[in-house]
Amino acid sequence: MRVHASFFVAITMLMSAGAGMAQQAASAAKTAPASGAATPAPDLTPVANPVTTYLKAGVARYQKNVVAGAEAMPAEKYGFKPSPEMNSYGHLMMHIAEANNTFCSKISGQTAPDVKLAETDPKDKLVGAVKDSFAYCAAALEKVDDSKLGEQIVLFGNRPISRGGALVALGGSWTDHYAAQAIYLRLNGILPPTAQPEKK
Repeated sequence: MRVHASFFVAITMLMSAGAGMAQQAASAAKTAPASGAATPAPDLTPVANPVTTYLKAGVARYQKNVVAGAEAMPAEKYGFKPSPEMNSYGHLMMHIAEANNTFCSKISGQTAPDVKLAETDPKDKLVGAVKDSFAYCAAALEKVDDSKLGEQIVLFGNRPISRGGALVALGGSWTDHYAAQAIYLRLNGILPPTAQPEKK
């Protein structure tokens, strides 16, 4: 699996976004009106299976945003490349579907869907493959818990990695892929799903 050329730009964007969110939270805390009522303490009850619980929650969140990003790009722009040496948007969609199927198959021990994709496939096929890959991940990870995080599995040819490491890599791939999508969309004058104004 190749690392996208936009990876480092995406990381910079995410770090900037994180800093901005922290500043907004601090500003909101300062300007919040005093109601006189005590703020309820956060629930700090220990979480069972913290790693897999977190990843499972991420499936729905990233499915919503990544699929919306796939749908937002016009079909005629699926061949768009920010520069000639970079992958096309269609390739990115193909890669997302294949990465999801591979990671979730290896982590769960289930057989990956037998899907044949090409970056030149029509938009509707690639969008459908992305949707299906997230649905597959949700089903495949349903019974996965933290009891086998230390077990070694083989990923991407013959690379050994712990199941916990693969889960962390899966979450990282969602972040990387959505950040790359956001760049491609913005370069075409399209706001990414998470940058869209709230509907009133």
